[in-house]
Amino acid sequence: MKTEIRKPLPPFDYESASIKVKMAENGWNSKDAKKISLAYTIDSLWRNRDEFINGRDEIIEFLENKYQKELDYRLCKELWAYTENKIAVRFAYEWHDGSGQWYRSYGNENWEFNENGLMKNRYACINDLKIKEDERKFLWNGNTRPDDYASLSEMGL
Repeated sequence: MKTEIRKPLPPFDYESASIKVKMAENGWNSKDAKKISLAYTIDSLWRNRDEFINGRDEIIEFLENKYQKELDYRLCKELWAYTENKIAVRFAYEWHDGSGQWYRSYGNENWEFNENGLMKNRYACINDLKIKEDERKFLWNGNTRPDDYASLSEMGL
């Protein structure tokens, strides 16, 4: 069996942790649940809001359901802190439901990686805020936030 490796690998420094965060942001913005799941260990454990998710199959199911509910999803992540094999991020994402109501969801995640750079634990706390469509801030085209687009801090989020 081929060993799965997802660079950059721990131990992290500022540059490699920042790359990991941008890769995660780009992955989630792709909305490709199967591809996203490959960044996690086969037996990855998540706590997402009040849900407990175990392993890639449940990750795929969770993400597919998420993207069906959270329409026009756009995410922005920002590195908060890091250690040898852990990264903390803060994030915000915007989406609307089937009725057209827009939301900005704010949160924090704590990530733990194995030696091959796959995430083995993910803990996410998230709060949703109803917003008006004209209050949206994540207005880039396509699935990837451009490198020169404002960060969360620059947007005052």
